[in-house]
Amino acid sequence: MKLSEFKEQLNKVTSLTFIQTDGQKVPVHFHITEAGLVTKHFIDCGGTVRTDKNICFQLWVANDTQHRLEPQKLLKIITIAEELFNNEDLEVQVEYQTGTVGIYGLQYEDEKFVLTAKHTDCLAKELCGVPETKQKLKLSELPTAQSSCCTPGGGCC
Repeated sequence: MKLSEFKEQLNKVTSLTFIQTDGQKVPVHFHITEAGLVTKHFIDCGGTVRTDKNICFQLWVANDTQHRLEPQKLLKIITIAEELFNNEDLEVQVEYQTGTVGIYGLQYEDEKFVLTAKHTDCLAKELCGVPETKQKLKLSELPTAQSSCCTPGGGCC
């Protein structure tokens, strides 16, 4: 989810609900303790220099169970931080601590913000020697003799 979509959805909801990857709700008394631009400048295993930028919001839960962050307050936080984001419409990620600090993507479903799992990947498979994944086909999807050009009188042989 890009920042513009996040802001758009914040304007539609009356309360903030975040759902973890296991389906559990983030406790409603969470805080947003950071709003930041995260820049990762790196070299992949194929030798290509890359830059990845995201906007990151850190969710934190304290013992102040009466705390509630309203959508309009979060929008004010974003407005203050947008200069830091260089007014770029980047992907939003969320830091949230369960067993350790995790970094999640974000989706909007049924008036809830859903933390989504992020995965590692090789960015230089062709240089790294990783074999290309072959597409699996069902036998029922293969062309039949009648749809093939190699039928008697088809002219291909």
